[in-house]
Amino acid sequence: MSYGNIMRVQTTGASSQTARHDNPGSTGVNASHAMAQTDLGRMEKYRSMINRVGGKIDPALIAAIISRESRAGKALDGGWGDHGKAWGLMQVDVTPNGGNHARRGGWDSEEHLCQGTEILVYFIERIRDKFPSWSAEEQLKGGIAAYNMGDGNVHSYGRVDENTTGRDYSNDVVARAQWYKNNGRF
Repeated sequence: MSYGNIMRVQTTGASSQTARHDNPGSTGVNASHAMAQTDLGRMEKYRSMINRVGGKIDPALIAAIISRESRAGKALDGGWGDHGKAWGLMQVDVTPNGGNHARRGGWDSEEHLCQGTEILVYFIERIRDKFPSWSAEEQLKGGIAAYNMGDGNVHSYGRVDENTTGRDYSNDVVARAQWYKNNGRF
């Protein structure tokens, strides 16, 4: 099953809110690319796992989510992030009022990456069902936004990120994925 071509997804990249930690005053695709590049060294130790897990999903997209969610593990405390609400490199939400997922595997394990990827596929398919007239690339971008804040918060393609963290989640992840696809050997 194909979920669209990440290289054909339109993106505006990171907002100033997202980019401010790495690139004060910088925004957009260039800021997202810079953050992906910053994380590449740390991402290297997960490359083989990411490539193995990336059957249905482009491995570059998995790397981009890891970059955005945990900065390839740098932003985690004992595997936890988001004030103890999310687990692992892909930040699987374990809170009862959030995703309510049971954590699987170690925070940096292949089992965890499989779980995060399964959740992403679930949301892409939910968006595909909810918006059947969208192109595969639009559904992919909507699924990425839903991974961050749930499919119930995706209402239109033009405002796909209106409820996401930084109001740029899918745009930033797509730009990072495109950088990894071109530069990261994923």
